[in-house]
Amino acid sequence: MQLNLRYDMNSPSFGAPHAALYRTAIEQAAWADKLGFTQVFLAEHHGAEDGYCPSSMVQAASIFGVTQKIFVHLSALVVTMHDPLRLAEDLIVLDNISNGRIWLTAGMGYRPHEFEMFGKDITKRLGLMNKALDTIKKAWGGEPFEYEGRMVRVTPKGVQPGGPKIYMGGSTDKSAIRAAKGGHQYFPGHPALFDLYKEERAKLGFPPPEELVKTAASFLYISDDPERDWPRVAPHVAYATNTYAQWATERGTGDTLYKAAETDDVVAALKAMPNIKVLTPDQCFEWLKTQPANTGINFHALLGGLDPDLSWASLLRFEKEVLPRLIDAKMVDLNL
Repeated sequence: MQLNLRYDMNSPSFGAPHAALYRTAIEQAAWADKLGFTQVFLAEHHGAEDGYCPSSMVQAASIFGVTQKIFVHLSALVVTMHDPLRLAEDLIVLDNISNGRIWLTAGMGYRPHEFEMFGKDITKRLGLMNKALDTIKKAWGGEPFEYEGRMVRVTPKGVQPGGPKIYMGGSTDKSAIRAAKGGHQYFPGHPALFDLYKEERAKLGFPPPEELVKTAASFLYISDDPERDWPRVAPHVAYATNTYAQWATERGTGDTLYKAAETDDVVAALKAMPNIKVLTPDQCFEWLKTQPANTGINFHALLGGLDPDLSWASLLRFEKEVLPRLIDAKMVDLNL
């Protein structure tokens, strides 16, 4: 099992201020780095109602400044919103700043207002993504190349051979098939899509892909009193699950791990969701014993603008009362 953090920085009116969330994310990444966490997932969207992070590459740079070993995985980076040449430059600088600790999952984007915001045609998004990825691949070769009728060159060279690792993202069957046909690694929005991807990839004669690390839970909170803490965290978690479910409906196709908590009893609705967990340390350890070895224990630590003090209480309880037992049981792979 690997240990990971995830942030999207979206916060409703009742959530913590964004300045506090960004500062806390930096501090928590430094904490996780010392404990041997594998990666920090950072998401990106633009023009979202409640301040979803629009600049995950800048946030990644802030994390690299206080860490030594943990990777930052931009998941997903909506490549269609970026100028391809500038994107190649920004990512290769991050590769150098971090000494090779930047990965990304390339997302095509699906929210119409984001394309309108940047003057992009949503009906041409596949072409925009292909152009961005083709440009990045050429740019990271370190040599001059032709771009829109002119010769250009992107420097410096990266630390990782060929540049940062790129996964293809997506939440539909088409995305799985597209990633397989291109021979890309794939990081789906729903793990069930990975089976389709592997089948298509095998049919095309590609070698087996990097195995998917499946998320143990979309939200995991460690508490000494779950009945006390469920009402504290529930409004934030419900806000996030409802937002993601609404966005999935806007997309019209595909699947998401997040389902709407459409009930007057939000706590009961969240408790019924298998991917939302508020557990005691003992419950957490026993539950993790039932999970496969290729599981990611992901802490979406500030989900829905969760108060930083509440967030830290869960993480520190995990450090003191769960992690030592995982280490003793040889259940966790630490990045030390």
